[in-house]
Amino acid sequence: MRVAVVHYHLRTGGVTRVIQNALASLNSAPVDAVVITAEPFPRGVSEGILVRVAPGLAYDERSRPVSTNALRTQLEDAARDAFGALPDLWHVHNHALGKNLVLPEVLHRMASDGQRFLLQIHDFAEDGRPGNYRRLIEHLGYAQSRRYLYPVAEHIHYAVLTDRDRHILERAGVPPAQLHLLPNPVWLEAGGTPDAGPGGEQRLWLYPTRAIRRKNLGELLLLAALSGEGDRFATTRAPENPRERPRYERWVGFAETLRLPVEFEISTKRRMPFEALLQSAYSLVTTSIAEGFGLAFLEPWLIGRPLVGRNLPEITGAFRSAGVDLSPLYDRLDVPLEWIGARVLENRIQAARQDFLAAYGRKPADDDCERVFSAWVHDQQVDFGRLDEPLQESIIGRVVASDAERQQISVHCLQPPSARCVASNGDAVRHSFGLEAYGQRLDAIYRGLVEFGMGPIESAANEVILDWFLAPERLFLLATS
Repeated sequence: MRVAVVHYHLRTGGVTRVIQNALASLNSAPVDAVVITAEPFPRGVSEGILVRVAPGLAYDERSRPVSTNALRTQLEDAARDAFGALPDLWHVHNHALGKNLVLPEVLHRMASDGQRFLLQIHDFAEDGRPGNYRRLIEHLGYAQSRRYLYPVAEHIHYAVLTDRDRHILERAGVPPAQLHLLPNPVWLEAGGTPDAGPGGEQRLWLYPTRAIRRKNLGELLLLAALSGEGDRFATTRAPENPRERPRYERWVGFAETLRLPVEFEISTKRRMPFEALLQSAYSLVTTSIAEGFGLAFLEPWLIGRPLVGRNLPEITGAFRSAGVDLSPLYDRLDVPLEWIGARVLENRIQAARQDFLAAYGRKPADDDCERVFSAWVHDQQVDFGRLDEPLQESIIGRVVASDAERQQISVHCLQPPSARCVASNGDAVRHSFGLEAYGQRLDAIYRGLVEFGMGPIESAANEVILDWFLAPERLFLLATS
């Protein structure tokens, strides 16, 4: 079977790692694969992988947009150059994310001519990316956007990472038989010893992340402010997006001003492989408020490291069902509402809700703010992760300045699970989310897809997808502009 895997780029990041691991998982399957991307792989990434370049796949912001005909020609020529023929199916990642405005129409045209597609969704433009979504709608037009963004046909199948995403697409009209749950493959080298131990030695709490806004950097700083003697915290990488830099640099300066035990961009300062850096940590940390899949909840256990921080129940439900114990993580990190004031919080909510919906061309309902407040505030405690940077800074400042106020926040979140739990979780992850299990799932999806018949192309209701993500209870200030 010939499979063409398509993604905009393969720079360091989550989707790149997924593609690498997916191809490794198919080594024993009779599948010939080529990866088609807008640019050559970075050195070391493409080893052992057949690669072809289609420049028109680049993000629109990084290159001059191409026509639909030109991009289709580039994709098909790249596949023919690799295989001598068109592939049996195309496996396309994040086709409707709004990074390349002509791609959805190109794929629709190819599918209309009988080519088969597996569309794998890691992220939605409808989920906190109003600029992407607006560009899609403006480029395609409302009627055409519904036609092109989420096509439905017997020879077009979808792969999603979570039960949440499967539920969303089912509600939008994708038939269950054409919708596949495909959790990301998880693989890391095991071994190593933690950079910590008894007797008061320093313990490294490592947040392996590119510190963009939704990674909730302020919460990491709060954990550092709540930590004990000998604890130090670190992030691995700075954001690449220039729009993210001012907020990031503000946090760096804030941490320096308060003398918090936090080191930034540790990956660039330590000359060691990524896996070795993870293994040097006493515990890994996540404080993210949104994830497409959640590799951060699975990878630590494979290298014998505990994980602490924020849980994302809608993402981690399948992990718990597979036997991964995430009970040490918290769903909320509560701080006293009186530190902010109910009126201040209500005003923040009202302004953010209105602005956020306006970015999608929507207006709030009469009860939206009440629903948001009820989701944020329980028993006069507000979830720290729902707040924006200035509010988070004010709380961290109080904690640093007052031992009495510091005691009002629970620090159980800095109590890693037992060694037995870490080992058990590692076994569960390897069994359910390892390369072998992934390869079996992916091969079965490929073979099922090529055996499906052909049919007319209809469309899922993209407005249903948008409604789900814009629900008031889902509002986080860090996910707004």
